[in-house]
Amino acid sequence: MNIFRILGDISHLLAIIILLLKIQRSKSCAGISGKSQILFALVFTTRYLDLFTNFISVYNTVMKVIFLLCAYITVYMIYGKFRKTFDSENDSFRLEFLLVPVTGLSFLENHSFTPLEILWTFSIYLESVAILPQLFMISKTGEAETITTHYLFFLGLYRALYIANWIWRYHTEKFYDQIAVVSGVVQTIFYCDFFYLYVTK
Repeated sequence: MNIFRILGDISHLLAIIILLLKIQRSKSCAGISGKSQILFALVFTTRYLDLFTNFISVYNTVMKVIFLLCAYITVYMIYGKFRKTFDSENDSFRLEFLLVPVTGLSFLENHSFTPLEILWTFSIYLESVAILPQLFMISKTGEAETITTHYLFFLGLYRALYIANWIWRYHTEKFYDQIAVVSGVVQTIFYCDFFYLYVTK
């Protein structure tokens, strides 16, 4: 495992912790897209089913469990504990516009046509677009709290670091996963607009 992957994982975890702390401290989920958080929970659930079938390392297992727990705690806080502060009117992105094409693509383009592999591929494709409801909500309201922008910044940094990880792995191991790389690049492109606003504002 190289430094880019470790830093990417830390950045991803930091983004989630920032979001959870923001909700807990303010006792509000205002400005946060519950739909994006549902999609991220679905991403982790379908990707980490191999927890029950394939042990890679203690680090890998612990990170998977942490991401799953944090994803479901976030969804619970938005739709359960602090649901009265949830802005459902502005969180109006239609998830079927993402789920239908992602599902179809995961059946058409995958490494092997097995249930776990299709679900893993689905999770990769879905992660590349899961942030769109959050970005749509920000563009609709025209504002985002500072803490929400920090959350998005660290998510974008995680993607950028993973691109560096793929470049490093290609040069050192000749490893290349077209599905993961193309999806990661697409996701990073979605953050470019946000990064520009983050730096200039």
